[in-house]
Amino acid sequence: MQKLKFLVPISRCLHRNGFVRSFSALPSYTQPDYLQEEEVLVEGRANSRKAILNRPSSLNAVTASMAARLNRLYESWEENSDIGFVMMKGGSQGAFCSGTDVVALYRLLNEGKAEECKAFFESLYKFVYVLGTYLKPHVAIMDGVVMGGGAGISLPGMFRVVTDKTVFSSPEVQIGFHPDVGASYYLSRLPGYLGEYLALTGEKINGAEMMACGLATHYSLKEKLPWIEERLGSLITDDRSVIESSLAQYGSLVYPDGTSVLHEIKKIDSYFCYDTVEEIVEALENKAAESGDKWYATVLNKIKEASPLSLKVTLQSIREGRFQTLDQCLAREYRTSLKFISNKVSNDFSEGVRARLVDKDFAPKWGPPKLDDVSDDMVASFFAPLGEVEPELNLPVLVREPDV
Repeated sequence: MQKLKFLVPISRCLHRNGFVRSFSALPSYTQPDYLQEEEVLVEGRANSRKAILNRPSSLNAVTASMAARLNRLYESWEENSDIGFVMMKGGSQGAFCSGTDVVALYRLLNEGKAEECKAFFESLYKFVYVLGTYLKPHVAIMDGVVMGGGAGISLPGMFRVVTDKTVFSSPEVQIGFHPDVGASYYLSRLPGYLGEYLALTGEKINGAEMMACGLATHYSLKEKLPWIEERLGSLITDDRSVIESSLAQYGSLVYPDGTSVLHEIKKIDSYFCYDTVEEIVEALENKAAESGDKWYATVLNKIKEASPLSLKVTLQSIREGRFQTLDQCLAREYRTSLKFISNKVSNDFSEGVRARLVDKDFAPKWGPPKLDDVSDDMVASFFAPLGEVEPELNLPVLVREPDV
């Protein structure tokens, strides 16, 4: 436990207050309204609203229509003076949200519908920005699987409740993509180089570990969630301190167990501090050969399974995110996402999704296949402005944060 003293919570870094504004959500290009309503259910109480992600067959993976509906709901709730605070939860027992529905994006790309993919990213990233600057208290109940974009649509909010069943990960490099939906903002603000470690390995952490490193604000046993939801539903308030005390009433004091990766934080900081992925890998290989410690070999295997291009782009993304605001991170991630789905430099995204989620042969043929083959110019192209033909992500910063 002494090793964890320096893991200072970053909850206040993950939430920023905004100002009075209006925001128009993008329309859905994929599904009629009645299907959108089924995918995001709404539960109303006297002074609060709850959005329930409802795609249990896909672990509540976010689609274009869900992102558009969330935008519309949150805009209307923010403007409604009768609503004091907002909640979000997953509708299935085993998952909060497994992230972006990348299989749907893969199929759209195969059908030549890249514009629909772009519209999806635009809508989703705008929702993350709205949540990160939301005027009203927000409570995300992150029970079960919280992967990739599932973290992005919850972590920017004020309160983040995890349980003994919560499992968090950022596995995007394993499918030839990059941690997006605000990941370069919140991962870069974790203690030391933990964010680089989680992003480059896709390692999973549990609810107790999320509390220790500041990704979560409250921890509860899963069996207490009905009491928490009932308590919150009975509140007539917009006071964050009242909501916080209600969450604390059913919360639990918890510490990572002896097997937690957080106990390896000194190792993580020693090897993931290097400037390049090649240097990180070389240092890990040297130590693995010298010590015989299986931890190093396990970490190396996870890194070597990932797309070399994704690894390099991801490392630079997190390093840049450490010095950027949420809106700047989202604007940059939008550029990078569009470059990945364009297949101009590499088709690693389509190949990774095919290999791991569609055909499931788990043998992606990455291009380039080795880290040494990924040039600096290739990486730089994923961060370059989109140009005159392709508009940049237009977030309502001047309206929502006029003092920035």
